[in-house]
Amino acid sequence: MNIWFAVFLGGGVGSLMRYGITRLLLALDLRGAFPYATLASNVLAAIILAWLTLRMQSELAGRDALKAFLAIGVCGGFSTFSTFSYENFLLLREGQIGFFLLNTVLSVGACLIVFYILARNA
Repeated sequence: MNIWFAVFLGGGVGSLMRYGITRLLLALDLRGAFPYATLASNVLAAIILAWLTLRMQSELAGRDALKAFLAIGVCGGFSTFSTFSYENFLLLREGQIGFFLLNTVLSVGACLIVFYILARNA
């Protein structure tokens, strides 16, 4: 499979996953000022990417299209720095400094912790 096409397909899958997480959390009535859906999507994407890059290197050797589909496409479409930035901007604009700090620390911290844990056990 062409790598460009693999990234394209993976991006679509990741975007649908992100939309599904958002709809699920809205259905669970997790609304309010805190951006739960973006946090969940970004942390789950970090888990997938960490697992792929730190645990599956040998299993995916020579399978460049599959790696591009999963790591670049799915994880890229599933995670979102632009939405994270926009939601943090809104929190700041609305004076929600506590939620802004919590979101920033949780988002960055949780994603780094995922990589650290998987790297230690690799």
